Amino acid sequence: MEKTEPTGEELYDLAKRIFPIYRSITGKGVRETLAVLKNVWNGLQIHEIASGEKVFDWTVPMEWDIEEAYIEDENGTKIVDFEENNLHVVGYSEPVDRWVEREELLSYVHTQPDQPDAIPYVTSYYAKRYGFCMTENMKNQLKPGRYHMVIRSRFSKGCMNWGEILIEGDMREEICFSTNICHPGLGNNETSGPVVLIHLAKWISCIRDRRYTYRFLFLPETIGSIAYLSQNLEHMKKHIRAGFVVTCVGDDNHYSYVESRKGDSLSDRVLKHVLKWHCPAFQSYSFLKRGSDERQYCAPGVDLPFCVFCRSKFHEYKEYHTSKDDLNFISADGLKNSLIVLQKTVSVLEKNRKYKTRILCEPQLGRRGLYPTLSQKNTYADAKTIQNFTAYADGCDDLIAVCEKIRQPAVHMLPIVDRLLKEKIIEVAEN
Repeated sequence: MEKTEPTGEELYDLAKRIFPIYRSITGKGVRETLAVLKNVWNGLQIHEIASGEKVFDWTVPMEWDIEEAYIEDENGTKIVDFEENNLHVVGYSEPVDRWVEREELLSYVHTQPDQPDAIPYVTSYYAKRYGFCMTENMKNQLKPGRYHMVIRSRFSKGCMNWGEILIEGDMREEICFSTNICHPGLGNNETSGPVVLIHLAKWISCIRDRRYTYRFLFLPETIGSIAYLSQNLEHMKKHIRAGFVVTCVGDDNHYSYVESRKGDSLSDRVLKHVLKWHCPAFQSYSFLKRGSDERQYCAPGVDLPFCVFCRSKFHEYKEYHTSKDDLNFISADGLKNSLIVLQKTVSVLEKNRKYKTRILCEPQLGRRGLYPTLSQKNTYADAKTIQNFTAYADGCDDLIAVCEKIRQPAVHMLPIVDRLLKEKIIEVAEN
């Protein structure tokens, strides 16, 4: 069988391959990124929608690509260069080739004053302009004189691309994972999400007897999810049972979770439960702190059960949307442990059913090898967990709810559930 459990170093190596690719919401960088992901696992399918297509209240923009961008002084010395850091240009900038005085140049320069040594990430997808980004320290060092602004970019009536994976299970009900592929030069946001999810998909494909069907989406943020929903909303509303936006999952800080709009979906319940036992110090945020594609999936009328899984949450860490969110900010361990959380989440979802005991009163666990036949203090802790589970297995609550009541991590109960089913002590209560 093909190896499907990557090391953290393998995840990080993939991040290093994706990180330098200049991506935006359209263009060759998106296609190049999807091609790299498809090379990791061939189950990825690449789709497109034409520029100018109306998608709900939005219109798919023109395709944008860039060849070079720089500012040079009168001596020909480049002050900033797109080749050195792709954050130096405002995303979707119009082409320009002009000499200007320092005072005018500054009107086209963006910095992050509270982080004077960081280059900000700035875009202008839906309003025509051009601009450059540099550190506050660099801006303060600009001397009076003339400067040459050059951006060689082009707009064309092309398309917007996204990637999709469908892994079929025994049921048509789906679990959906969504991430973004549009941010350049940022390690946590958005190199880490695609890296983790392509390997999660590969791992799920090897699960035997899958109950659920799994859908993975690799989309340009906002416009990508809106376009996808415009084409697939009816199907998604009918079949998706849980959904997760996965972003900013590569650093070594505590985990974060943003609840769905209603906050009580299966997605919310399973992710909170898994995180509580994996990392009790995880940070929980309400839907008021939303900021990624959960905005679209949870919108009124769409009403899909999506929550968000992060490590350091977007907008909440100082490196976010700056050059400080680079490959040094993420790590092999950070990526690997985020993958483990999602693997646990999938494992719990696969077994999350309502179970009902088949035996009146307590089952005789000893003759089945589930209870110590020699009773002594501290010898029956594991058996007590089994007894607690069967005591609450009345067919009314699912696995997650029962595990919350008996204060046990559901992922640790999975082999116990299998054993109890095998011994015919419990049965599945629902169809």
